[in-house]
Amino acid sequence: MNDSLPPPRKKSGFRAALEFTGIPPSWLDKRPRLPSRNWLIFLSITQSLVALYVYDRRQSRKIRQEYVDRVRHLAEEPLHSLDFPRIVTVYSTKWPGDDDWDRGSRYFRKYVKPIFVAAAIDYTVIAGKRHGDVAARVANDIKKERRTALGLDPPLLARSALRVPTKGTAEDKRRHALDGGTVIIGRPAFKEYIAGLRRGWTESLERVDQDEALSRELESDGHFDEPEVPSDTSSSSSSDLADGEPLPTRSRLPPSRPPGLFPPLGTTTRAPSAPPSPPARDPGADVPPATHIPPQPPLLLAPFVNLVGIKLVPFMIWDFFNERRKVRAGAEAAYRLSSTAALPADVQKARAEYYKALPEKLVTARALARGEREATKSEIEAPPPTEVELRAERLKKETRWRADERGWDVVRPDTPVELDERWEGALQVFIDPPVVRYE
Repeated sequence: MNDSLPPPRKKSGFRAALEFTGIPPSWLDKRPRLPSRNWLIFLSITQSLVALYVYDRRQSRKIRQEYVDRVRHLAEEPLHSLDFPRIVTVYSTKWPGDDDWDRGSRYFRKYVKPIFVAAAIDYTVIAGKRHGDVAARVANDIKKERRTALGLDPPLLARSALRVPTKGTAEDKRRHALDGGTVIIGRPAFKEYIAGLRRGWTESLERVDQDEALSRELESDGHFDEPEVPSDTSSSSSSDLADGEPLPTRSRLPPSRPPGLFPPLGTTTRAPSAPPSPPARDPGADVPPATHIPPQPPLLLAPFVNLVGIKLVPFMIWDFFNERRKVRAGAEAAYRLSSTAALPADVQKARAEYYKALPEKLVTARALARGEREATKSEIEAPPPTEVELRAERLKKETRWRADERGWDVVRPDTPVELDERWEGALQVFIDPPVVRYE
């Protein structure tokens, strides 16, 4: 009977060592096998989703860092004490069909703001909580600006008792506002901004109390009028009517004081009150609409789309795993605004480094020229430039830098081509020759 049993399998030294460590032999006899079908489906789907999420977020960080590095040099430029930092105004409004009015502002803070922060660009966010808030805000701001320019209202700083020293004139501030820009988040905000722009420059400048005008309109609509009581034509005596009157009359009210207790010294009659004088006409009502709209700050349209509704859930899932597309769109929009008015980085960096080292060179040159100290061994071997040489060097560098600035003003992306009507017919361009087909 013992001969029929298979001979015991010879154990390897590694297996014997593992058994002596206390590991159960059943664990060592197990063979790896594939999970069940359901587990395979679950693991494959879960790992695929996690891989998509991780890859998308990693690419998003890489794209954002790429654009941050592009505009970082703008934040390192020195700012004069009398200059303003660049400020842009951001408009966002409530998306139709969505109760959350702050989605546009959150889109700006998540995708556009990091590039502005890296470029040292300040911003002011104006978010409309209800439909029409942005249009009303833009229109009112423009009307206030027009009234102040026409002298109908005093300047804002003149109204306050505390006088704060300002930087530059009104023209400088106007130019600074044009150098800033306006960021529009989404199509609804763009429509409200254009509507407010039209109202501000075409409507009358008369000050109208909207609450008072609305209250007058509501008073005359008849909703609070008392219903008319039909007259009783039945034959009833006057005594019956007097006994049945619902309200107290003068005949039924007791006298306020005993007659003859305080006899009046004289008869006094109150003069009838004068009718109220009509309100003074606002001088802004006679101002005609503007025939010419002055230049406005350039617009930056941020591609924001808010998906609302159960039918768009598949697109929401797609956007969740394609965050890098939104990051790139927001970064490109912010980079477009940041680099619009910026000079090439090498020109600004070279000028800043030169003027940073110039004072020390001037001190050395003047000290040696005036004999205030002896030249060192290194200065004897390589004499430092004199003040005349420094002036010549500065003239040469400034000539080159200013030429670069003028050239950049010509080729910058927002500058149109300089054309002249007198060139019509004088310039010609080569065009593609007509296609000749040989048969």
